Amino acid sequence: MSTPKRTPAEAALTDLVLDVFRLSSRMLAAGDKLVADLGLTSARWQILGSIVTSGRAQPVAWLARDMGGNRQNVQRIVNDLEQEGFVEFQPNPHHRRAQLVVLTDKGKKAFDAAMRLQARWANELTEGLRVEDIATTRSVITALRKRLEATGDTDEQV
Repeated sequence: MSTPKRTPAEAALTDLVLDVFRLSSRMLAAGDKLVADLGLTSARWQILGSIVTSGRAQPVAWLARDMGGNRQNVQRIVNDLEQEGFVEFQPNPHHRRAQLVVLTDKGKKAFDAAMRLQARWANELTEGLRVEDIATTRSVITALRKRLEATGDTDEQV
């Protein structure tokens, strides 16, 4: 079997993917540090954000789907959030076993505080970067994600 010839686009994508992996690790570590005093981690913060942006109470499976995550991982984190009072489970009128996940007042306050910290941090991090460059980067990443989703080549995990 012969090795496919590397094209300039393939080489550029490979470099981008490696940088995205490194960026992801650093972003998660920075997020953990940013919200640690709030009793959150990056993963917990991400789930709270998914609940907030959904605009309605949803079961864990829907949150996981919206996040592109693994249901079992999201369930474990939601259970931790529930034990610490950030979320609560409410009955789901459409499905007896799939309870709805709802933010508590403590969860809302923690999420709002995290977002205030994030705004300051993001402003510092983006200093000197052009908004157009950030938007282009996001556009490329979004296009790649959509292509992977369309082909089923994602192994949805948080």
